[in-house]
Amino acid sequence: MYLNFLFHNSLHLLLPLVCAFYCFKPGWKKNYLLMVSAYLIDLDHLLADPAFDPNRCSIGFHPLHSYYAVGLYALMVYFPKTRIIGIGLLIHILVDLSDCVRIYFI
Repeated sequence: MYLNFLFHNSLHLLLPLVCAFYCFKPGWKKNYLLMVSAYLIDLDHLLADPAFDPNRCSIGFHPLHSYYAVGLYALMVYFPKTRIIGIGLLIHILVDLSDCVRIYFI
C-alpha cells in the first residue's frame, strides 16, 4: 500500500514536470507550478468519510473528480488563458484514473 501511495504521488509531481519541460520550454518552471497546483482539486477528498481510502476510485466519486468536472477541464485546454491549468487538471485526473485501473482490474 505504501508503494502505491508513493508511486501515485510521485506521478502527480513528475508527469507535470515532464509535460512542462518538454512541451512548454520557455517558462517551463512557471508552467510546472501551475500544473502542479491542480493537486488542489484533491481538497474535495475532505468531503468524504474517510477522507482517504486506498481502495476507492476518486473518479466519479468526489465532486471535483466528477465526469462533468473532467469535461470542463478538457474544455479549459482549448482556451489559451486556461490551457496550462487545464492540462494540469487532466494529468491529475489521468493519474487518479491509473489508481482506478489498479483497483478494479489488477
